[in-house]
Amino acid sequence: MRLHYLQHVPFEDLAAMRRWAIGKGFTITSTLLYEEQPLPEASEIDWLVILGGPMNIYEESSHPWLAREKTFIARCIEKRRVLVGSCLGGQLIADALGGGVRRNEHKEIGWFPVRLTEQGAKSPVFAGFPREFPAFHWHGDTFAVPPGATHAACSAGCEHQAFVYEGRVLGLQFHFEYERASIEDMLVHCEDELDGGPYCQSPAEMRAGMAHVETTHAHLFRMLDNLHAATAGAV
Repeated sequence: MRLHYLQHVPFEDLAAMRRWAIGKGFTITSTLLYEEQPLPEASEIDWLVILGGPMNIYEESSHPWLAREKTFIARCIEKRRVLVGSCLGGQLIADALGGGVRRNEHKEIGWFPVRLTEQGAKSPVFAGFPREFPAFHWHGDTFAVPPGATHAACSAGCEHQAFVYEGRVLGLQFHFEYERASIEDMLVHCEDELDGGPYCQSPAEMRAGMAHVETTHAHLFRMLDNLHAATAGAV
């Protein structure tokens, strides 16, 4: 089994997902899009993970690789690969499935609880989850739930936090994969995005919430285990 991931900036990497993939025996490969690396054929991979990034999905003039990335994501969905997208990655998947992406009413940056919807609580992907759980956020945009997808989670600051499509495509607005170092990297590279809004924590507040990292990783591994079990033999 081959897990391929798409990385948009040097400071947002696979993080805790790497430990899970290694534990499952995946071969891990990547495309560093900011280095203009080539993409594989969709038929060559089993899982596609699309990571976050500070750019907007429509900034193709500044990031020309976005155009071929979108085509590749759509091709992977067509070929029935398993897909997981976090933040920008979730937005790119939503776009490929016909869901819109727009500016959220407020930036959501820091530790804020996410709640499963009625449909999300019934989804095999979130089996064994509490109805509400902590998550780390860093986004100004949000996706619409694509046609045919299940709206799986929400938060006070952002109505669309997760969707599941055909039981094998998962879009998340939040970050389960971040490690402590990931959050520190975001504070170094993206601190200028903090606007003091109602869903925007200070660096001190974010650091005070670091104890949540172990919980979010446990939820990440459970979610990926669920997705792996539900799609075994399907790829």
